[in-house]
Formats: sequence, C-alpha cells, structure tokens
Amino acid sequence: MNMRVPSEVRTVAEGLRAGGYEAYLVGGCVRDLLLDRTPKDWDVTTNAKPEDIQRLFPESFYENDFGTVGIKTDSEDERLAVIEVTPYRTETGYSDKRRPDSVAFGDNLEEDLARRDFTINAIAYDEAKGQIVDPYKGQKDIELKVLRTVGVAAERFEEDALRLMRAVRLVAELEFALDADTAAAILEKGPNLKHVSRERIRDEFVRILESKQPMQALVLAQQLGILEYIAPDLTKGIGIEQNQAHSYDVFGHLMRALQHAADKDWPLELRLAAVFHDVSKPETRRWSDEKKDWTFHGHEVVGARVTRKALENMRFSRETIERVSKLVRWHMFFSDPDQITLSAVRRMIRNVGEENIWDLLNLRICDRIGTGRPKEQPFRFRKYKAMVDEALRDPISVGMLKTDGSRIMEKFHMKPGPELGWTLNALLEDVLEDPARNTQEYLDIRTKELIALSPEMLKELGDSGKRKREEKESEELNKILEKHGVS
Repeated sequence: MNMRVPSEVRTVAEGLRAGGYEAYLVGGCVRDLLLDRTPKDWDVTTNAKPEDIQRLFPESFYENDFGTVGIKTDSEDERLAVIEVTPYRTETGYSDKRRPDSVAFGDNLEEDLARRDFTINAIAYDEAKGQIVDPYKGQKDIELKVLRTVGVAAERFEEDALRLMRAVRLVAELEFALDADTAAAILEKGPNLKHVSRERIRDEFVRILESKQPMQALVLAQQLGILEYIAPDLTKGIGIEQNQAHSYDVFGHLMRALQHAADKDWPLELRLAAVFHDVSKPETRRWSDEKKDWTFHGHEVVGARVTRKALENMRFSRETIERVSKLVRWHMFFSDPDQITLSAVRRMIRNVGEENIWDLLNLRICDRIGTGRPKEQPFRFRKYKAMVDEALRDPISVGMLKTDGSRIMEKFHMKPGPELGWTLNALLEDVLEDPARNTQEYLDIRTKELIALSPEMLKELGDSGKRKREEKESEELNKILEKHGVS
C-alpha cells in the first residue's frame, strides 16, 4: 500500500532509519490517510530514545515527560513545520484518571500500539515499504465506520478519562458509530470526567463544536451520561416544553440551532452562542393564563450571566466570553422593520458592537431554524438586515470631505452663512465625480475658485451638488436593498 506522505515526514523517517532505528507513522495521521482525509498533524514512532533522536536531528526540542521530540522542518505549511517523534513506550498506573504514573521507553512497536485508545488510532505505517501494522483490526473498523477501543473498553477509559469525550468527538468528526461495548463503558466510567481539568474539557468541547456534526456528538454525550460533566447547564433544557412557536424542547432547540451554525460553517463564537442562547429558559419559564402558553421573560439576561459563568468555568479567553455572552444577551432584539426606525437599529448596533452585529443576525437565523421553521430568512428579516447595512454605512455627506466649514472659514476668511453651505456642496459634487479629488490640496484650490464666483453662480453649483448627493445616496440604498432581496 502506498499513501501520500509529505516529503518533510519522509525525510524524518528516513533520517531515523539511516541512524539504524525503526520508524513508523502512527495514530491519527495514518487513520486520516486511510480515510482519504488530510491529516492535521503528523506523528512518527520509533525505537530510538529521545537523546538518540536529538543527536540525529540537531534542529529539535524535547520539553515533556513522555519522550516526544519535536523536529523542526523548513516547511511553510504549519502542519508540517514540526514533526513529532515519540519512542515506543509502555505506561503503567493512572491514579489521576488522566496521565500515566510512569512511562518506560521500549523496543517493541506492538507494545506501543497496545497502549493506544481506539483501534483506528492503533495502526502504524512504514511509508518506505508501504507496509501496514494493524494488530487490532483498525482498518476493518474504518471500513465498518465503527469506533472501538483497543482491548477492554472500561480499562482504556479508566486510564484516561478524557478518552470519554474523545470518543464522542471522533464520532462527530468521522461520522462513525460507537461499538456497543465502548458505549457501555462510557456509561459506566462517565464520572471519571470529574478528574479532568476544565481546560482539557474545553479543548475537546471546542473540537466537538467545530466538527461537522456537533448536534450528534452532544446528543450522544447526553445519552451516555457525560454531558453533565461537560456543560451541565445544557442538560437542564431536556424535556422543557416551549411555547407554540417551537417544535422541540429547549435542549432539542439548542442542538438544532448549533447544528445550523455548523452547517453554515460559522465561527466558534457563533456556535457557542447558538448552543447557549436559550440556556436559561428552564428557570425563567412561567405559565401565562392570558396567553394560555409558556413565557420566558428575561431569559436572555439571565442566560448571558449563565453563559459567562459556564465559559469562565471552562477557562475560555476573556475575549470569547465577552463576545458570546453579549450575543446571548441581545439575541432577542426586536426586528420588525415596519415598526422600528433606523435610530433603533443603530442603538442595537451600539449595544452589541459593530464587530458582532452580523454574528447576532446569524444567531437569529440559527434560533429560527432551531424552532423547526424551514425558512431561515423571511422577507421581513432580510429587510431588517438591509436596515443594518444602511445604519453601518457612512452616509454620503460633506462630512466625507478632507476639509470642513471651520477650516474654510479660517483659511479663506469666509463668514458663516448660505455661501459656506453652497461651497461645501459644490466641493462634494466634485469628489463624487472623482473620489481622487478628495485631498486637502485639491479642495483648497477648488475652494479658492468657488468663493471667487458670484453668489448666484455659487448657489447654482451648491444646489447641483446637493442634488448629486441625494441621487448618490438613493443609488447606494437601492444597492443595499437589492443585495438583501428586498428591493
């Protein structure tokens, strides 16, 4: 078998063999090659010890307790800038449910593969010979699209509790099914996640959210009893019936909103906002005898606080926490374009920030899809988006000029009055005809020419400039309406 292996990786493997050692590609990169996917990183395993590897590769570094040496390459591809080489090793004792108490370097590839988590990650490849080493039938599981542990599932999860989340994440990333014994062991060993740092929980949670099927992964995590150790606030929405506008309970709604963000390939912050935006509906739910339905007044305010706390608990960055909690806080914005003014839209933009406004609108789309409504952008919402575009756009006005009334009065000794306004409008017409003219040097020369004209001629030029501005403004607004399909 011959698989496409980059020259940087081949060079490292060849260097090890030239030094008298074995070298195999191993783990996720081999799995991805067999799946015809592009590996995100490349790992090589060998019977060389760390000091042997560094002797062979002076441009390397060794900064961990597990034998992994990073070998620098000259690649411009960041995935290949460093190739990690790890000696064969065996591990014993996992008292913290996360890391081995002791690591011993070995000479046996099969022993090294035996310590790995899943069969699809316990495959080694000698790219020089085109030879696969697969003692746990990982290739067969890839063919069947099944995720199965190496050996006894309960033992693998007892060794490293983070594998519980990794299993769910791989199911979402690879679109595989869980082996029955593996699923049963996750149900049994779920509480071990309490021993894993929140930073490591966050890292796996992010990878789940960034996968193509985050809804499948989080629903599976809930079914297997581990979601409560990942994001317990989300579990409170299970079985919480909503009002008549919704087809699903709160949990189902959040999952579908998240999935729509993933389907659109929207960024992490928006996916986090989608999965948390209605997180506080359970505690704010009240029955209205008047409406004969459930209400959730203030759930966005409470939800922003709950979201902030949840993200702080998982050690997300301050920037991410601020952005996501702001999106959750303002996701209930009033968006009926027939009942709001442009100033109201501008106030909303100020509330959420210009940098977040389009994510807020996309969150509303996720929210709508999550209710079970098939159309993501009805006419009124597209019209609201056009209003946002208009509010964000700098209006066409004399304020665009590289001069102003104060400067003209000071430089040309002009007095306040209608002549000043005519002059500015005439200058604006010149700039609209040719934006390159918008320099202080040109405008000063042109101003001198204009103020030498008779008041009647200056007024005529000023009125012409005003008409030109209004025509240009109307043209720009029509472009916005056409862009959003509401012209």
